[in-house]
Amino acid sequence: MTTYIIRRLIMMIPILFGISLISFAIMYAAPGKPAVMDLDPSISVEDREKQMEKLGLNDPPHIQYLNWMGNVLKGDFGTSFTKKQPVKDMILDRLPNTLILMVFSTILAVIIAIPFGVLSATKQYSKLDYGVTITSFLGLATPNFWLGLMLIMLFSVQLGWTPVGGVSTLGAEFSLLDRLHHLILPAIVLATADMAGLTRYTRSSMLEVINQDYIRTARSKGFPERTVIYKHGLRNGLIPIITIFGLMLPTFIGGSVIVESLFSWPGIGKLFIDATFERDYPVIMAITMFGALLTVIGNLIADILYAVLDPRIEY
Repeated sequence: MTTYIIRRLIMMIPILFGISLISFAIMYAAPGKPAVMDLDPSISVEDREKQMEKLGLNDPPHIQYLNWMGNVLKGDFGTSFTKKQPVKDMILDRLPNTLILMVFSTILAVIIAIPFGVLSATKQYSKLDYGVTITSFLGLATPNFWLGLMLIMLFSVQLGWTPVGGVSTLGAEFSLLDRLHHLILPAIVLATADMAGLTRYTRSSMLEVINQDYIRTARSKGFPERTVIYKHGLRNGLIPIITIFGLMLPTFIGGSVIVESLFSWPGIGKLFIDATFERDYPVIMAITMFGALLTVIGNLIADILYAVLDPRIEY
């Protein structure tokens, strides 16, 4: 296992290098330059050219890429074109908010999806199964931004139960209840699609497991149905779910882009969308690489957990 992990870590290097190269090429080919787009419309053309020269944007693309990569290898992700702050500090400032949202929405998705997925499988073709299936498809088919808008209209505007956005009440001292109050709606929206997907995966996986011979053997030995399902079946049924978890890790950043923007949640997702509109290349590249790193780490964690849950798997 140790050799496998080391080999996978080494494999991350060319993968991340390739992603950085493709991301940089796409961003370079995108129309609009930061010094022309949004820095300061009142400055003269000559001053903009000086600014472009100062930012290194007049250099050939391969020189820009090599300069950027050289700084990244030193742990320097550059300075934001628009905020004039180190990109690393900006990401570290926003990261806790995104992590809180990710953890809360993941817990919400898991504690609802897995039990309902198991119940749906063990009571196949029952009213409960049909209800869970229909609800799951609705969750998968509902866009995040539409669901978020509907929840804001209902619970924030009409009923006044939850805040419209932000992480805390403006001007108020820190309060855990206040933070949770602001967290409810964005977490529900972010968790909905994952919840629906996890329910479907859990149901499918458990349906396959409960028809295996060892489950029939356990039942024939007179074990209680709860023991058969949750002790013998669920462990094997969770193996593909663990793989899905690894793949879900990077999607949190992608999903949070919409949710954080909708709820004015100051996390990495909102930082990314703001940087995209402002053509803030250093911020865009840093967050893109952060997402790529999460992707390869998520896959590695999934493979490791896969082997832990199923001792028959060897690397």
